[in-house]
Amino acid sequence: MPSPPLLEARSLSKNYEARQVLREVSLTVCAGERVALTGPSGSGKTTLLNCLGGVDRPDSGKLLFDGQVMSDLNGKVLAELRRRSIGTIFQFFHLLPTLTAAENVEFPLQLLGVKHEARQQRVRELLERVGISHRAQALPSQLSGGEMQRVAIARAVAHQPRLLLADEPTGNLDSRSGGNILELLHEVSAEQGVALVLVTHSEEAAAICSRRIHLKDGRIVGTDETPAATLGTTSPQPAAPPR
Repeated sequence: MPSPPLLEARSLSKNYEARQVLREVSLTVCAGERVALTGPSGSGKTTLLNCLGGVDRPDSGKLLFDGQVMSDLNGKVLAELRRRSIGTIFQFFHLLPTLTAAENVEFPLQLLGVKHEARQQRVRELLERVGISHRAQALPSQLSGGEMQRVAIARAVAHQPRLLLADEPTGNLDSRSGGNILELLHEVSAEQGVALVLVTHSEEAAAICSRRIHLKDGRIVGTDETPAATLGTTSPQPAAPPR
């Protein structure tokens, strides 16, 4: 019997003032799967991503994470679920400007109450993994765009989430840096067995995903498999964050 999906959206709709941005959107994402959300500007991709991550609440429909109905959770419980189980990567990085690269990666572990020594070890491992350990003490203003996005990826997976959401993660980078970031995202999601939902206009970015979901005018208008489905990756059980 197949495993239940990690994330399931059932007929999600979302309005902003008089405009309907999402219209009866339904989809599933399984553990370890990589899914691209594609479509023209204004099609509802980012709004859908925000709903999937619990940042926005849909006006109707249900969103389930590991069987829990997220709309039934109060603000405190939802925030805790997001803090422990979901990581987010943004187009414009959103690093804390007064913290060093290492401190930015450490921050979500501090929120979870992870002990100092375990935090420091995890940060060292991640900065080494994303190839930026030599910039650990640099502030965001001292980093290039590609370096900042590497820090953002390390921060997003520091707490070993089960779901990673990325909104145009290469949209603010040159082609070479963008290609390196996509390769890193693919490797990190595979190594940690984390599901990835990626909003993108980029063919190259969509190609690291095993499935593409096409949106137009707030509706899903098509779904297809991509060649990345044949890459073959392992999906180990993610370990609990260090204590």
